[in-house]
Parts: sequence; C-alpha cells; structure tokens
Amino acid sequence: MTIYLDNAATTPVDPRVVAAMLPYLTTHFGNPASGTHGYGQTAACAVERAREQVAALLNADVTEIAWTSGATESNNLALKGAAAARAQRGKHLLTVATEHKAVLDTLHWLETQGYSVTLLAPEADGLVSIETFAHALRADTTLASVMLVNNEIGVIQDVAALGALCRERGVLFHVDAAQATGKVPIDLATLPVDLMSLTAHKTYGPKGIGALYVRRGVDIECQMHGGGHERGLRSGTLPTHQIVGMGECFEIARNEMATEVPRIRAQRNQLWQNLRDIDGVRMNGNFMQRIAHNINLSIADCDLPLSELTEVAISSASACIVGQASHVIAALGGNATDMVMRITVGRFNTDAEIDSAARYLRDKILSRRAGMPRN
Repeated sequence: MTIYLDNAATTPVDPRVVAAMLPYLTTHFGNPASGTHGYGQTAACAVERAREQVAALLNADVTEIAWTSGATESNNLALKGAAAARAQRGKHLLTVATEHKAVLDTLHWLETQGYSVTLLAPEADGLVSIETFAHALRADTTLASVMLVNNEIGVIQDVAALGALCRERGVLFHVDAAQATGKVPIDLATLPVDLMSLTAHKTYGPKGIGALYVRRGVDIECQMHGGGHERGLRSGTLPTHQIVGMGECFEIARNEMATEVPRIRAQRNQLWQNLRDIDGVRMNGNFMQRIAHNINLSIADCDLPLSELTEVAISSASACIVGQASHVIAALGGNATDMVMRITVGRFNTDAEIDSAARYLRDKILSRRAGMPRN
C-alpha cells in the first residue's frame, strides 16, 4: 500500500469526525435556518455547537466565526470584503510573494479594480523581514495579508510582530491559517489579527467547509448575496454535516495537539536525518521556525518524476497549482532545474511507515542519479 505523506494537500478524515457527521446526513437532516420545527432547531443547535468548537481552538468569541466553503472563499471574502469596506481610507494592499494563490490571485483581481498591491520578497529562508514589512506600509495601506504557516515550505511567520505594526498604523491584518490549525497555538484574544481564514480538510475534517474569523468591530462587505445568513456576511444554506465535522476536528485538535505535534515532529526529523546527507539535497525554508510535519527539499542533479514514486504519495508544490512551477521556491531563489519534494507527515502515519518511506526515497534518489548520464 502507498504510504501517504501529502498531508499539506489534504488530510484523511478522522473516523471520530465521520461518526459525528453521520447523524446529520440521516436522522438530523433539517435546514438550520428552519426554526419553526424540531428538525431545523436540532440542526441549528449543531451548527452553533460547532461554532463554539472552532472558536475554542482559536480563543475567539463565537460571534466572530462565519461559515464559508473553505479557505479559498474565506480569503476572497476577507480581502475583497475589507478592501471594499475601507476603500475611502486608501487602495494600497500589502502581501508576500509566497502567499497561497487564493490570496495572490484575489489581490491581482483587486488590482484590476483600481487597487495597488505590493508583493514583498521573503528572506532566503522564507520568512518576512519585519523591517521590510514596516517600510512597505504606507499612509494609504488599508489591508495587509500574511499567512501564518506557508503551505509549501511550512515556515511560521511572526504574525504577532507583523500584526502589531498593522495595528499601530490602522491597517487591517488578514492571516491565512489553513495550514496552522491544530499544529501551532493560535490565541486571537492576544494576537493582533483582524481576519483569519480557516478550513477543515487540513485538520482531519471534511472538504468543502471553512470559516472566516472577523474580529468584533471590523466591517467587511459580503461577497455572496442571498438570504442574509451568517449575520449578513455570507448567504447560503449551511451544510450542517460538514459544519459538525469542522467543529469536531477542531475540538480533537485542541485536545490532542500537545501530544500529537511532538510525535509528528520526531517522525519528520527521522525522515530528514535519513535524507540530509545525500549530495545536493537542500532544505527549503527555515528549519527551526517551521511547522512540525513539513519537509520541503530541493535535490540537484536528479530528474526523478514524482509519478514514479509508487510507494509514497508526496508532492512538489501546492495542490492548487498543478502543472505550474512553484512560485514559492522561485521566490526563495531556487534553481528551476532542481527536483522538489514536499513531504508532510500526518496523524495516522506510523514509525514503521516513516522508516520505510525514508529508505525508499533515499534508494530512489541515489539509483536515479546513478543511472543519469554524466555531463
């Protein structure tokens, strides 16, 4: 059986999450907006219970959580909604060249609407320079967006320091936290973050459900009109079963991350120890300020297609940019001819799988090199 090591692309749904969801696909099928009967009331209670579970992981208030279809929609709602609501303040937007395409493409679209966007280049280790960020803030900057954990190289940005700069200047600060939940502590009672995008399927929950944290007092314009659901922020019938799944997976993460993260880090480190001494292997991104489950490697002089790695499932870049070279590795100054592997360990990987995957990858890299023609 193929060993799954692509948990940054998506995670398997935890069986406990599936069990929590199933009743809302069968017995409790009501529309949570139908408050005149028990079916709708049961669904509405489940939705609000899940909202509490999501808020608890973030140390946020339940009134600050709005359901969406996932992090891509949350990013769109945050960026477009905040830009529209604050257009009178200014039309300058600030982000980083290594952001997810859901942020970059949204900001590029806003450029067509008359906004100005600054893309900051990261340092060679993938981290944003606090000084460079501060210098890029302008009098007409209305919004800045920096992801907490990069989806390709796994580096953890100092959003506390970046957010503090934004707050000093009256700039709204948006954080894409899709890759962070359950992996790093998030305390929105203390973090200077105004908007945060979330998703379930990176945290052992179902696909197709996410949320946007909107700090109390922050105004954004809705981008999906209809019945005025989610306090007018996002219209549409709520998918109760998926929402229940997101709540459950966030609660499991809150309860178990203190023990799960060190175990996953040890497995990740074991993989790295078995690959690091291969000639031409380089870690992309800062290793110390990095999510526990991520390894991103550039490998020189190796033309091994990932499709030939039949015993492990890994990727070279984000699942959202299939067929394109990684803009993240390019922003770090990576060599376009190098082979890139993104290996991400997950909750259900065993020590035996990690050992087997490490041996397999090492053998494949070395044997491929041995068979390559010499220049």
